[in-house]
Amino acid sequence: MNIEELHEYCLSIEGATTCFPFDDVTLVMKVVGKMFALIPLDATVLQICLKCDPEQAIELRERYACVEPAHHFNKKYWNTIYPNQEMPDKEVKKWIRHSVDEVIKKVPKRIQAQYSSHLPNS
Repeated sequence: MNIEELHEYCLSIEGATTCFPFDDVTLVMKVVGKMFALIPLDATVLQICLKCDPEQAIELRERYACVEPAHHFNKKYWNTIYPNQEMPDKEVKKWIRHSVDEVIKKVPKRIQAQYSSHLPNS
């Protein structure tokens, strides 16, 4: 997986948008106006920061050496994943989707319902 594929996959998520709220090299992906992923474009090794259920965040860090607490984020909820190491691309995509789910479940029910109504098969 390269940075373009990672970005493309994030954009394939219903309602996903891209912005640069911090600087010119930190790509932020949002859904319903909330951040679900951050991709530093200037990193020497491809990485993505994702929101995660706190218990699963710890389990992921213990299972994979390519997962660590996200720098500059609440380490209880955010992990940095280094794709192209021991985690398969399919698994990286699973955790991107999980991050979106974590964001959606924290917004008001009315926004959750609006978002869900736009998903296929909902």
